[in-house]
Amino acid sequence: MIDPKILLNSGGKLKKYNRGEVLFEEGATARYYYQVHIGEIKMNNYNQDGKEHIQGIFTKDKSFGEPPLFADFKYPANAEAITDSEVWLLSKQKFLTLLEENPKIHHKFTSTLALRLYYKAIMVSEISTQEPEHRILRILDYFKKNNSKKNSSNIYKVELTRQQLADLTGLRVETVIRSIKKLEQKGELFIKDRKVHR
Repeated sequence: MIDPKILLNSGGKLKKYNRGEVLFEEGATARYYYQVHIGEIKMNNYNQDGKEHIQGIFTKDKSFGEPPLFADFKYPANAEAITDSEVWLLSKQKFLTLLEENPKIHHKFTSTLALRLYYKAIMVSEISTQEPEHRILRILDYFKKNNSKKNSSNIYKVELTRQQLADLTGLRVETVIRSIKKLEQKGELFIKDRKVHR
């Protein structure tokens, strides 16, 4: 999203997080802009029964948790390291100054937030009205479109676990497993070395 050199020159710091470590909690005040340098971070919520719902998964060069920086509300979700990770932190004021002084970065940033809002709107509709197979294809296609790890034949290897797919789509793990088998039979995806490819 933002060039690491620009983050460094603006006062950004690189911080290490261990797998499972929480970067911030739901309800906390937003103090930093976060951007993944290495690893994977998820934003999530838990319902009253303790079931996790993943709001999003963020990998190298992706930022997360920005809306509260602009509107002064508390974080609506937690952020947790899925793997050992390194994340850029830039204080709220320095981040806002960076955007003011760099219109091109500001525009790119606004476009990214707009795409995320579009994704959220689509997923709310999908989760409430569509069949499991359709939901899974939608989420896989979203990650395929927004991931740089496609090979030359445009095949995307899904790095998400079945549990993560369930948490992203509001389905049970058993339903995800059954749906993936059906989608494989229909030729919508294939499984190689226990990994889904689309």
